[in-house]
Amino acid sequence: MVDRKEKDMSIIEQLRKGNIPDVLKKVAELENVHLDHIVSGILEGTIVVPHNNLKTLDKPCAIGKGLRIKVNANIGTSQDHEDIEEELEKLKIAVKYGADAVMDLSTGDKARDTRLQVVKNSPVPVGTVPVYEAFLKAGKHKGTIMRLTADDIFDAIEQHGKDGVDFITVHCGITMESVERMRKQGRLADVVSRGGSLLIEWMVLNEKENPLYQYFDRLLEICKKYEMTISLGDGMRPGAIEDATDRAQIQELIILGELAQYAVENGVQVMIEGPGHVPLDQVETNMKIQKSLCNNAPFYVLGPIVTDVAPGYDHITAAIGGAVAAMSGADFLCYVTPAEHLRLPTVDDVKVGVIASKIAAHAADIAKGIPGAKEWDYRMSKYRKELNWEGMFKECIDEETARKMRGEIEPQNENVCSMCGEFCALKTLNDVFK
Repeated sequence: MVDRKEKDMSIIEQLRKGNIPDVLKKVAELENVHLDHIVSGILEGTIVVPHNNLKTLDKPCAIGKGLRIKVNANIGTSQDHEDIEEELEKLKIAVKYGADAVMDLSTGDKARDTRLQVVKNSPVPVGTVPVYEAFLKAGKHKGTIMRLTADDIFDAIEQHGKDGVDFITVHCGITMESVERMRKQGRLADVVSRGGSLLIEWMVLNEKENPLYQYFDRLLEICKKYEMTISLGDGMRPGAIEDATDRAQIQELIILGELAQYAVENGVQVMIEGPGHVPLDQVETNMKIQKSLCNNAPFYVLGPIVTDVAPGYDHITAAIGGAVAAMSGADFLCYVTPAEHLRLPTVDDVKVGVIASKIAAHAADIAKGIPGAKEWDYRMSKYRKELNWEGMFKECIDEETARKMRGEIEPQNENVCSMCGEFCALKTLNDVFK
């Protein structure tokens, strides 16, 4: 832990004074970009470096303009299944296969215990949704979540900061006005955001404005205190492609753009969260709208999921949408596992979800010309031409699976695979051109 006396100013405030925190120097080295690029991006609000000032991360990362696309993995217990050791194994697997950040979305009695263990054991930034815990505590100690107060919400946010959380999702763009706009328009799937639906229920039944919007300055002060990056949540994100890019979604995005600009002006790092279920032909449009309305703030998208009919395969629907989204402007992909819409993901689901999103992110990096992206594929292709299997395995995004598959059916010639055997095109031409 770091003495807070050494951290009187936020990263943005330090940069405005001409001081460059060590974490930014480390990030620039890890990202293989010039330090000036990171510094200018943070000051402009186009790059964030989530990093709670009470701790030191082994693998901090930068998210935003001109950088490699990052991938987040959601983990966490539910009220139906609380096993902290299992969540720590998910964390380990997610990081092993390339997650740049994780979010602990735990609910239930062990939520804080889980969070503390995830923060303690994570080498990458950790995000949370504090309003979950605020509502859970209100329900448990006050008899109903409707008795939740603004203080309850901000106390939860403060606790997450003290616990070392690096970034938090807060649904500040849900307002009485945006809720009414959604009701007037009508939606097929209404609201699928867990935090968003809880806030809307509280607002409608109490006839009060969203405290996260009404007292946004209070949120900024807490986040500045712990250097928590704000991830402005899309509580109105479409949960069905029928609802994509509707007035409720865009109304919320307009509000988020205004809040993001205000946050940066006041020294707090911020990114914007995005949809959701979006048909493929609208993905690029959504990215451009966000960048335009939000001053090119880093964009963090869930998928997007491009069809509603593939439960059990939504890691694929999300990877399709994620690749197009990242190529079109998204900066941060939240993975989707095969268990999406069905159940709590297992350790194996986490692995598959991370790999699917990493493939989407890398495909976008190639398309965007991110330094080093195409070179990875060049090395793989070179080893393939040489029939250098060990070289190929080392370049694989999932070496273990590749090795296992290769060994399942033994080829007659060890230099080729069992698909083409002696008719291997590469072997044929290698022999001819010798």
